Amino acid sequence: MSIRSRSAVATGAGNFVIEEVFLSDPRSDEVIVKMKAAGLCHTDYDSLSWGKPIVMGHEGAGIIERVGSAVVNLKPGDQVILNWATPCLQCFQCQEGNQHICERHSPVVAGGNGHTPGHAHLTSTRWNGNPIERSFNLGTLSEYTLVKESAVVKVNEENLNFSAASIISCGVMTGFGSVVNAARLIAGSSAVVLGCGGVGLSVINACQLAGAARIVAVDINPNKLEMAKQFGATESILAHKKDIGLNQVALQIKERFGGRGADYAFECTAIPALGAAPLAMIRNAGTAIQVSGIEEEITIDMRLFEWDKIYMNPLYGKCRPQIDFPKIMALYRKGDLKLDKMITQQYTLDDLPQAFEDMLSGRNAKGVIVFA
Repeated sequence: MSIRSRSAVATGAGNFVIEEVFLSDPRSDEVIVKMKAAGLCHTDYDSLSWGKPIVMGHEGAGIIERVGSAVVNLKPGDQVILNWATPCLQCFQCQEGNQHICERHSPVVAGGNGHTPGHAHLTSTRWNGNPIERSFNLGTLSEYTLVKESAVVKVNEENLNFSAASIISCGVMTGFGSVVNAARLIAGSSAVVLGCGGVGLSVINACQLAGAARIVAVDINPNKLEMAKQFGATESILAHKKDIGLNQVALQIKERFGGRGADYAFECTAIPALGAAPLAMIRNAGTAIQVSGIEEEITIDMRLFEWDKIYMNPLYGKCRPQIDFPKIMALYRKGDLKLDKMITQQYTLDDLPQAFEDMLSGRNAKGVIVFA
């Protein structure tokens, strides 16, 4: 029996509507999740320009409503966090431990399932009588969603804060994993974080947890710099829009670090002009991490790599969902990861226009859509 679900649907014409979609019963390896909360990020807004109808949203948490016949580890009533980088656990990359770049299921990795970045395969979800894709195979901005069993991580916790759980599966994981899994930041070291939105704040928080002695936050918004201090930044630099490549900031960083630069630098702005900026912030043999996933052609002065510098472009913080999500939840319960503090505002699905406006204007560190 199909389920009706009020959903945010990108029409393919640059706008979205809140309308019903219909979900069929799950196939053998699928589950239906009743959404409780969905985090918002800029990618959700970008989906308006993907040129085809799509159920929006790729961060979220909820409760299992129905399970397919072959699903053995989940049952109705289980609490879950949804994960957009669904591993198959059998391909070459998954066997290598790189579940985040699965060759079969990834919606963004070329050579995998062949889907356009950001788009999901067709499932038994219909809108206006036609099959419709789900953003990143999830479509979390919906009362219900139909996903693969492998796209969810079970959470055994009483009184789960679904809003906090909902933001783990993209921005928080990306920031946390870029520090812990990719950079493997060494305690006592120094770090520069460019951009203090949701991802940047997660990087700062993770740097603090990893034991960084100095964390320099950089942003053009003084309010975000104040927030960065709450997440662990030990100092800050207010950048200027006219400093296109942050060259002036780089001079200040080198001055603060004895002329050599920091041990690590993390780019979290998604601004192509800043793709090479972290290289200018680090010392020789330092590590630069391009966290935000810039996917445009940029020009890099190779002298920025001198000497022995490492530049990494990890996807999704090298996420292993069944391992990393429980770690993040444990750190949240302990009070070390400040997920509650990151959520600036909660909205209903009907408030989505305002939520996008608040996000685009920089008023929110993180907005969350909550469902009844």
